[in-house]
Amino acid sequence: MWFDWLYIAQEAASGAKPNPLITFFPFILVIGIFWMLVISPQRKKDQQRKTMLEALSKGDDVVTSGGICGSIVGLNEKTVVLKVSDEPLLKMEFLRSSVAVVIPREVKE
Repeated sequence: MWFDWLYIAQEAASGAKPNPLITFFPFILVIGIFWMLVISPQRKKDQQRKTMLEALSKGDDVVTSGGICGSIVGLNEKTVVLKVSDEPLLKMEFLRSSVAVVIPREVKE
């Protein structure tokens, strides 16, 4: 309703219809800012995570999303097998997507 009064006031003042591009410019600007601040960084983060999961290999030390730390001793397309403990030997199988972090080799040493 408020926009109707604004439109009537603009029409009465100028006598011409407003340019639709100028009318929708604030909406286009908000969508552009939202894209730059939210969507684009999230897509980049998702791509980095996908690359990290594809690069998993035997011997990598990882932390799962549940907080379990272990070393990869086996993996296939969908799962990874982690050696969690040496004594007693404890191996656990997780979905590959549950790996949250790969611990860099520099930190381990």
